[in-house]
Amino acid sequence: MEYLDFELPIKELEDQLDKCMVIGEESDVDVSETCKQIEKKLITMRKDIYKNLTAWQRVQLSRHPNRPYTLDYINAICGDTFLELHGDRTVRDDKAMIGGLGKIGDQSFMFIGQQKGYNTKTRQYRNFGMANPEGYRKALRLMKSAEKFGIPVVCFIDTPGAYPGIEAEERGQGEAIARNIMEMTRLKVPIIVTIIGEGASGGALGIGVGDRVLMLENTWYSVISPESCSSILWRSWEYKEQAAEALKLTAPDMKKLKLIDEIVREPVGGAHSNREKTFDTVKNKITTHYEELQKLSPKKLVELRMDKYANMGVFNG
Repeated sequence: MEYLDFELPIKELEDQLDKCMVIGEESDVDVSETCKQIEKKLITMRKDIYKNLTAWQRVQLSRHPNRPYTLDYINAICGDTFLELHGDRTVRDDKAMIGGLGKIGDQSFMFIGQQKGYNTKTRQYRNFGMANPEGYRKALRLMKSAEKFGIPVVCFIDTPGAYPGIEAEERGQGEAIARNIMEMTRLKVPIIVTIIGEGASGGALGIGVGDRVLMLENTWYSVISPESCSSILWRSWEYKEQAAEALKLTAPDMKKLKLIDEIVREPVGGAHSNREKTFDTVKNKITTHYEELQKLSPKKLVELRMDKYANMGVFNG
C-alpha cells in the first residue's frame, strides 16, 4: 500500500497497530485493549483527514497509483460479457482510449474510456492515458455504432489531457475533439459520463458530453491541471496547491457550478481503499440513471441535452 504525504499519520498508526498485534501473538502479554484504542484512534483520524481534504489533496488522490482505472471498472461491472472493439478505421488502434460492448444484467452498453497503465511498461503502452486523434475517432465510431443499434453509451473519464505531440496535431487533434463534442450533443441514445480520476482539458471533453455527468468524490475536472496553471501564472510549479484552490476543480465545486449532475461518494480513504464497494456504487448509479433516461424519446433526449449545455455559463446580472 502506497501512502500520500497527508496520509502519513495514518500509516504511523497502522504500523503501531501491526506491532501491537505482533507483540500479542509472540508473547503472553494481553495487548487487546491497547490494540482497540489504536483502532479507535485510527478510525477517527481517517475520518478527520478525508473529511477535510484540500483541492490539491483530492488531485493527489485522483492520481493514486492504486486507484482503479477504466478497465478495472468495466471488468468488475460487466464480468465476462465485455467485448473490446479496436481501431478508428483510418490510422490505427489507440491504446489510450478503450471501448467495447458489455452488459449490466440484461442491458447492453457501449463502454468507452481512457486507460492508464499500472507500471512503467503499461504506462508507455497506454501513453499515460493521453489519447491521440485516432483515439477520439475510435470513440466516435463506437458511439455511432451504439446509436445505430439503440445501445446506451457509458464513458469513463481519466486523463491528464489529450496527447500534445506534434504528430497528434498534424492528424487533427483539435478537430477530432471538437467533432466528438458536436456529435455527442446530438447522439440519439442515452449517454452517462463518469469521471473516475483526472478530467483534464479537451482530453476529457472529447468523451465528456452526457445526459448525466457523474463525478467520483476524489476526482477533478478542469480546463487545465494545477501544475500547468501554476507554471503559466507563476512560472513555477511551486504554486500548484494555490492554483488547485483557485481553479474550483473538485466535485463539490463542479456540482455548485451545475457543471455535473451528481457526486458519487467513495469509501473513506478513496476508491482504491475498497474497490468492490466503489465498483458496486458506480454500477448502481449507471443503472439508476439509465432507467430514468430510457423513458425519454430520442428527440426529447437530444433536446434536453442541448438545453443543458446551452444553459452552462449563462449569467443573469
